[in-house]
Amino acid sequence: MERRETVLVIGASGEIGSEVVCELANSPYHFVLHYFKNENTIHNLVNVLASDQVLMTAQADLSHEKGIQNLIDSIPFNIDIIIFAQGQAYYQLLQDTDPYKMDELYHTHVKSTMLISKAFLPEMIQQRNGKIVIISSIWGEVGASHEVVYSTMKGAQLSFMKALAKEIGSSGVLVNAVSPGLIDTHMNDVLEPEDRDAFVESIPLKRIGTAKDVANSVRFLCSHDNQYVHGQVFRVNGGQL
Repeated sequence: MERRETVLVIGASGEIGSEVVCELANSPYHFVLHYFKNENTIHNLVNVLASDQVLMTAQADLSHEKGIQNLIDSIPFNIDIIIFAQGQAYYQLLQDTDPYKMDELYHTHVKSTMLISKAFLPEMIQQRNGKIVIISSIWGEVGASHEVVYSTMKGAQLSFMKALAKEIGSSGVLVNAVSPGLIDTHMNDVLEPEDRDAFVESIPLKRIGTAKDVANSVRFLCSHDNQYVHGQVFRVNGGQL
């Protein structure tokens, strides 16, 4: 019998993270599910999965290095696939942004991604098998007014992915990113209706994306069908870029 691969989902309780888990649940994976505050969502997610699919859930605050390390130390399993779906939107002018908030966003989006990858890469490389998928954002590619810090962190995720892909290209580990555009999640509830309508008008497909649109791309990148996509940014934005 083929060994089940173990998937670590960072930010599994978010709307995109939980949709990714549900999309992958039809494949023979084991899951390690990370969350921060949304414990009820994780419990609901565990309840809809098969009883033998979830190896563990892990609560951790990734906004500081101790929380990141605590998460790494709590996971006793070899990890075959890492999906980074964690994120924290932040709407503020740069000149009004507290340096502490910058550090918090940096740890949540960037340092956690680097440290968690660093922790589990050696086993992947030894097995010459593994996949890392980072869910970034269109704002990491083009930048967004009033979201300078958030855009910077999402851009850093993409730079990390591209550099790591070059560094480990011969190791058998595939590294990619998904860059969603405007997705119908609570993260975008701050948009005024007229701003939302204007944004939709700028999208060639004339609709907002769904979490499932993002999850479909992640599913392919994690699957055995993907043997040659590496170091790429999958854009899920309805043609906006």
